[in-house]
Amino acid sequence: MKKLILSALAVLLLTASAPQKVTTIFIIGDSTAAKKDLSTGSPERGWGMALQCYFDEAFIRVDNHAVNGRSSKSFINEGRWDKVLSLIKPGDYVIIQFGHNDEKPKADRHTDPGSTFDYNLAKFVRETREKGGTPILMNPVVRRNFAVKAAKSDDDEALRNTTFKDAPKQVEGDSLVDTHGLYRVAPRDVAQRMNCLFVDANQITHRLEQSMGVEGSKKLHMWYKPGEHEALPKGRQDNTHYNIYGAHQVARLFADALCKEVPLFSKYRTDDKPCKMEQPAPRK
Repeated sequence: MKKLILSALAVLLLTASAPQKVTTIFIIGDSTAAKKDLSTGSPERGWGMALQCYFDEAFIRVDNHAVNGRSSKSFINEGRWDKVLSLIKPGDYVIIQFGHNDEKPKADRHTDPGSTFDYNLAKFVRETREKGGTPILMNPVVRRNFAVKAAKSDDDEALRNTTFKDAPKQVEGDSLVDTHGLYRVAPRDVAQRMNCLFVDANQITHRLEQSMGVEGSKKLHMWYKPGEHEALPKGRQDNTHYNIYGAHQVARLFADALCKEVPLFSKYRTDDKPCKMEQPAPRK
């Protein structure tokens, strides 16, 4: 009996001292999710920067590889996907979210839904699985577009070089208007064909923006009047990129959606754990 007790204690001690298994969630995508340069004091943030705040990092580690201005095509051609692929271990997850830049006309970024865009998404899915990881497709987040007639813009990244005064004068209605077309449909189609997990980021962010309304939704974005933020003395009207508050609101909703798709994540979902990224504060 004494030997059995000692054996049980030994097993417990070994179990307690064993290293905890950490699951990595990789993120690949564009500026809406990407890491930002914080040295300028700009409040711009990608939702991927905030996602770690909603999972216990002792068990779930978020590794964000999304980069400003990238499409599914340029992310592959620049060797960024190869880098992520080399890091994936069995049991890891990869969130795949493109579209904002795939729809732009520049040859180094442009893809077509139903053909090259779908092909690239399928490549990410297939190669993630080959490494023993689990892919999670997302479609692109919405732009804050309440305009009756949206202004033509070929480059979201150029919005960082504009001021509040530079922005076109627009007549806005009460309903959010889609700007992505088939680029929001293609990721769902690929997910269905390949039996892949899918999070409807477009629908989630559409509901968020619409619920906040024409004026309230500005609080999510890099929308600042001159003098409202010290890093943006001339202000900005950017309906694409998130500020600190917006990144957290979107990341929190995505964390909930991910838990529905992957029940394992629910065990490590947290809202009250201190986060390395500064906590959000609603705009005045």
